[in-house]
Amino acid sequence: MSHMHEPARAPAVIDQYRITQEPYYRAVGDEVALYEAAYAARLPMMLKGPTGCGKTRFIEYMAWKLGRPLVTLACNEDMTASDLVGRWLLDAEGTRWQDGPLTLAARYGGICYLDEVVEARQDTAVVIHPLTDSRRCLPLEKKNELVEAHPDFQLVISYNPGYQSILKDLKQSTKQRFGALDFHYPEHDIETEIVAHESGVDAAVAAKLVSIGEKTRNLKGHGLDEGVSTRMLIHAGHLIARGIEPVAACRVTLVRPITDDPDMRDALDAVVTTFF
Repeated sequence: MSHMHEPARAPAVIDQYRITQEPYYRAVGDEVALYEAAYAARLPMMLKGPTGCGKTRFIEYMAWKLGRPLVTLACNEDMTASDLVGRWLLDAEGTRWQDGPLTLAARYGGICYLDEVVEARQDTAVVIHPLTDSRRCLPLEKKNELVEAHPDFQLVISYNPGYQSILKDLKQSTKQRFGALDFHYPEHDIETEIVAHESGVDAAVAAKLVSIGEKTRNLKGHGLDEGVSTRMLIHAGHLIARGIEPVAACRVTLVRPITDDPDMRDALDAVVTTFF
């Protein structure tokens, strides 16, 4: 009986992942054209770059542009293969199978985006292998089903090379299955435009925020693990646009989140005060 309802229910399940409004994305190079070609070839893609530099916004924009549903999963170290592919659930009628996000996208032709994939456990990487080669299938061992990927399905992962450690890195056998696009923080004028657009501050304030961000990125490896991201600059802009005094806004959104070291905080506070 349930099989008769399957086709009717399928689009509704995946339709909730459609992006109906154009996300704001400011292209910095030929990444849009390259990604479109990769999607046309259904090449699995890896978006590489520091956290908060626009990788997620880019894939949202591309999914909108291509008219594909986007199923996103933020990976973490507790994530199991079942979180990706699905599991049996118990309800009043007995047991029923619930597809995980990867299975949903593969079955119904979405783009599946695994964010910060390095955070996931090693066994989850193995699950994606059959989807990233000529097989394009997903074995659901618990359900004893082989899901053939929909022709429109594509797998995209994001990856932060700055976080690499021996324990947390993708295996070569995984990396070589993907095409890769490099993302960096945009150059000054473009980043200023993005911060102003996204937070609502004027260009002069946005430019100062970007300059602070650039200064902190120069300290990466000299007391800071990561510099201030574009996302954090937008957070600062949001507070300033709501009437918070700029130095205080920067302290809350740019300085305190990235370091607990008192000397480094003083140094960063000094950077902020030179601009505001």
